[in-house]
Amino acid sequence: MNSQASVESAPSPGARSARPAAVVLRSATATWYQDGPHEPLVRIPHTSATPCAAVPGCGRPRAVLFDRDGTLVEDVPHNTDPGRIRPRPSAREALATLRAAGVPAGVVSNQPDVGRGLLALAQLDALHARMEALVGPIAVTAVCPHLPQDGCGCRKPQPGLVLAACRVLGVRPPETAVVGDIAADLGAAHRAGATGVLVPNPATRAAETRAAPRTAAHLAAAVRALVGAPTRPGGRT
Repeated sequence: MNSQASVESAPSPGARSARPAAVVLRSATATWYQDGPHEPLVRIPHTSATPCAAVPGCGRPRAVLFDRDGTLVEDVPHNTDPGRIRPRPSAREALATLRAAGVPAGVVSNQPDVGRGLLALAQLDALHARMEALVGPIAVTAVCPHLPQDGCGCRKPQPGLVLAACRVLGVRPPETAVVGDIAADLGAAHRAGATGVLVPNPATRAAETRAAPRTAAHLAAAVRALVGAPTRPGGRT
């Protein structure tokens, strides 16, 4: 991994994680942890997380996890420049709706350029700090840094990222929703036992949209459907 990481022993930030984690990077805005080389990278912001206010069992998720590229922000292949981060339509509104409902937002993202040595961890952190500045606070970020051929358990559609984010937030996967733009996002949700919602973008394959059990026209509509927020007058559904 190409980063200027300072490794030190630290307790895991997850309310339900029993294993110690290693701090692999501290930045001005967040701390990154990793349990081991085959595990996800987990980013914890230095700001306090939104409490899980939703009631379990009422149909409203206690946390919503988003894919990053193509879902929360525009997909820019091999991006290392925070200045190229652009929110997807209604991303700010979607996260504002979650904050108003007391439901924390997380990000689950495959980032194999870390494993390829093309994206340093400090650069990855800068990208996520910029994204938060544009769309609002993210309670936890779980990133798979591995290559497709590594056979890890965290690269979507494997469930490891969803499970890691849930551990940090102290919620169970069945109390969680995952919003993404491709089948791999929904596959990770399904394997973890979470609810998956597809928000197609122009690059989403038509077959993936047809096969998705739940879809929404845009992020704000997906979040409103999940948390039961009313549609804005004159707004899209």
